Amino acid sequence: MTDRPPQQAASRFAQIAALIGEEGAFELRSLGGGDLSDIWQLDFASGRRVIVKNGPHVATEAAMLDALATTGVAVPPVMAVQGDLLALGYVPRGGKGDEAWSALGQAMRCLHEVKQPPRYGWDEDYAFGTVPIINDWTLDWRDFWRDCRLRPFLDSLPREVAARVNHLSQTLDRFLPSAPRPTLLHGDLWTGNFITSPAPEGGIRAVLIDPACYIGDASADFAILTLFATPPEAFWRSYGPLPEEYERSINVYRLWPALVHYRLFGATYLGLVQSLLDTLEL
Repeated sequence: MTDRPPQQAASRFAQIAALIGEEGAFELRSLGGGDLSDIWQLDFASGRRVIVKNGPHVATEAAMLDALATTGVAVPPVMAVQGDLLALGYVPRGGKGDEAWSALGQAMRCLHEVKQPPRYGWDEDYAFGTVPIINDWTLDWRDFWRDCRLRPFLDSLPREVAARVNHLSQTLDRFLPSAPRPTLLHGDLWTGNFITSPAPEGGIRAVLIDPACYIGDASADFAILTLFATPPEAFWRSYGPLPEEYERSINVYRLWPALVHYRLFGATYLGLVQSLLDTLEL
């Protein structure tokens, strides 16, 4: 193995190998990871390649990937869950530029078109690192956004900013529909959370990774994507008509990832939170 981990960790990778039916030696390579988890690649003598990531909520992530797959979008196959390790099938990469953005637009349209039961939320809480994602089930979308996406941050904000966010939470009828079409959301759709890969039928497809799923307004899926990137026309053309009331609601939805980044990374992101509140005239 390369990049040899401590012996106890190495034995855990061997357990993952056994769970997916692989025996014998394998090469292990650290892929580093982001701010929230570490990632490794296991290469087996059989030619099989597996990606393993760690985290306290990997079983929930596996269930979210399975939920996404039921809509017809491509995700890495879930191969095993062992403690805080999640093993996923390797996804080869291919495609870039407008071709990649077009593939993502098609994937998001596929995801958002699948009708869901008339309620909003998710079965379990989740987390971005140390920042909890509070989930519950509600029949009113505004209630969900108020109680699960805005108010949990009030205690961590400077007093003046907290007052502005709290005011927004009390006036969501100005910005959000009460009963948008319920849609399964990826929940953390930024450019690092999709891979373009050769499609079995030819061309390329977008493979969605690292979800933070919940049921809600389709517009909310574009919040982090448009907060930190500018998708080209190829993406929007491929996706098709925007969700109802997109322009009115999108800055409210962008506020949530801005608040998450403030909690994760500190005052650097406070200006972004304030700028969004200014845009909303709050």
